[in-house]
Amino acid sequence: MLILYGGEVNPNNERDVGLNERSLMNHILVIDDDPHIREIVEFTLKKSGFKVSVAEDGKCGLQSFEMERPDLVVLDILMPEMDGTEVCKRIRAESETPIVFLTSVDDEIDRVLGLEMGGDDYVTKPFSPRELVARVKAVLRRSSKTERGDSHEPKELVHGGLRLDLDRYKAYQGDVEVKLTVTEFRVLQALISYPGKVYSRDDLMDLAYPEGNVVSDRTIDSHIKRIRKKFEAAGGSPIDTVHGVGYRLAE
Repeated sequence: MLILYGGEVNPNNERDVGLNERSLMNHILVIDDDPHIREIVEFTLKKSGFKVSVAEDGKCGLQSFEMERPDLVVLDILMPEMDGTEVCKRIRAESETPIVFLTSVDDEIDRVLGLEMGGDDYVTKPFSPRELVARVKAVLRRSSKTERGDSHEPKELVHGGLRLDLDRYKAYQGDVEVKLTVTEFRVLQALISYPGKVYSRDDLMDLAYPEGNVVSDRTIDSHIKRIRKKFEAAGGSPIDTVHGVGYRLAE
């Protein structure tokens, strides 16, 4: 049974969303094999003004993703036939669409694995509808900023063979583009902004999650591990570990 905290879900009190707001709302795909959770998540997101599609398992979810190309995916980890980590892996093979995982509070290994495969954030069950909406909005804001760029920042950051294009939110190792998720890019952007500076995990949490989302040390470690893996495949490894302290950009 799913227990929800921090907000009551009442279908009879759904607010009206105006025409202008509807025309601008993001499209969220929810993939979960539990019909009760799907109903709760769908209602909660619609109430907050999102367009929502749902899928009852991983295979149906991938089909919906291909057809609908949503702005963000809310993805359960534990599902029969094809679990969430496999769905994430297949989505990441072709797209950097943000992914927020739903996971049980005791399944730290699954959460870490999901982040290593390219998840942007996670919400643990039992969850608050308000927290789910807040995390979805935070990930979408980060994604939107990466697409817009920021006129107050330099357009590129370069260190050795590493180059970050801040306008297009693209990363390169030499001439090879390295595809990063929104959060991975923010972590690397923090490191390259001050080459040689050692960042603690807390520093990187604040910079990668500026909206104040609470994440664990293992979350940052997972993002670092994934960044390294991607750059090693492109011929370089941009991040050094400073044991007992944190991380810095490689000299």
